[in-house]
Amino acid sequence: MSEYGITRSGPAFMHDDVNPAVNPILWQDDTLVLLDQRRLPDEVTHVVCRTAAEVEAAIRDMVVRGAPAIGIAAAYGVALAARSWHASGTPDWRDGLAGDIARLRAARPTAVNLMWALDRMSAAIPEGPGDPFPVLAAHARGLHEADLAGNRRMGDFGAALIAPGAGVLTHCNAGALATAGYGTALGVIRSGWRRGVIDAVFATETRPWLQGARLTAFELLADGIDVTLIADGAAAHLMASGRVQWVVTGADRIAANGDTANKIGTYALATLARAHGIRFMVAAPLSTIDRATASGADIPIEHRTADELTHLGGRAVAAPGVHALNPVFDVTPAHLIDALATEKGVVERPDAAAIAALFES
Repeated sequence: MSEYGITRSGPAFMHDDVNPAVNPILWQDDTLVLLDQRRLPDEVTHVVCRTAAEVEAAIRDMVVRGAPAIGIAAAYGVALAARSWHASGTPDWRDGLAGDIARLRAARPTAVNLMWALDRMSAAIPEGPGDPFPVLAAHARGLHEADLAGNRRMGDFGAALIAPGAGVLTHCNAGALATAGYGTALGVIRSGWRRGVIDAVFATETRPWLQGARLTAFELLADGIDVTLIADGAAAHLMASGRVQWVVTGADRIAANGDTANKIGTYALATLARAHGIRFMVAAPLSTIDRATASGADIPIEHRTADELTHLGGRAVAAPGVHALNPVFDVTPAHLIDALATEKGVVERPDAAAIAALFES
C-alpha cells in the first residue's frame, strides 16, 4: 500500500499502439492504472486508482505528470467519483461530485490541461437519476484516445519544419510518459527520427526532479532513439558547438498571446537559443492554450517544497538550514518562440492573432 492507500502492481499493462514500457495511463476493468513515474528508470511499477481521492493524490505527488497526462488522469478521476457518489444513494450526490472535481482541479495549478479536461467532464455529466458512470467513463476514454491521435499529427507537423541532419535539444519530459503515449515535444522528435531528418538528440537532466535523465532518456532509448544527456548548465556550451539546430519543448500552459509556461529552465533555453541563432519550437495540443489568460504574466506558477532542491534521493545535498526557492515553471515570452506545433498545424512566430486563428479554422 502507498501512503495514500493506492496499491501497486508489477506487470506492465498494454495499450493498443503504445510501447508498453512507456505507457503512462491505462483504463482497465473500470479502474485507472498509472505508471509510477517517480520510480523510473530503476523500477517499473504501477499505481492502481479506484477513487477520485487516489487520482488526486497521484497527480499531486507526481505519480503521473505532464500536462496532457494529468488532464487524462483527472478525467478518469471524475468518472470514478461519479460512480462512488451515485452508488452511495446520497440525494445530493451531484454536490459531492462537484467537490471531488474541485479537489482534482486544485491538485496542480499551472497545467491548464487539467482544467480543460475537468470542464469537459463536468459538461458531460448526464441529466436525470441514472448512473452517470458509463457515460463519463466513455467520455474520459474519448479524451484519452484523442490525445494520442492528436500527438501523432502534431509530431508530423513539427518534424516537417526540421531540415535533414539536425541536432535537437529537449528539456524535461514532454513525451509518451507525459501524454497518452506518444508525446508532444518527443512526438516531434519521434516523427523526425523516423523520417531520418534528426541525427542527434540531446536531453537536459532537468533539475530538481531529473525528468530528462530519468524519463526522457528512458523512453527514447526504449523506442530505439539514441539520446545524449547533458547537465542543465551545459546547454550554452552545446549550442555554441554548432551541434544543435532546434530546441523542442512541451508546454503546461500557453497564454492567448503565445507566452508559454513550461518546466523551469525553458525560458533560459529559449534565450540561449535566440543568442546562438538556434530555432525554438513548442509542441502542445490546443487544450494547453488558455485563451482566458491574456499573457504569461497572468499564469500562476506552482512552487514546490524546498526539500526537492536540498535533497536528492532522500539524501541531503545542501547545507542544513539553507533557504531554497523552488518554482516549478517559468514563462517563455512569445517573441522567443519560432514555431508552435499543434494537432491542427504549425504556427510560426505565434502571437494573439495567429493563436486565435487556430480556433477559427
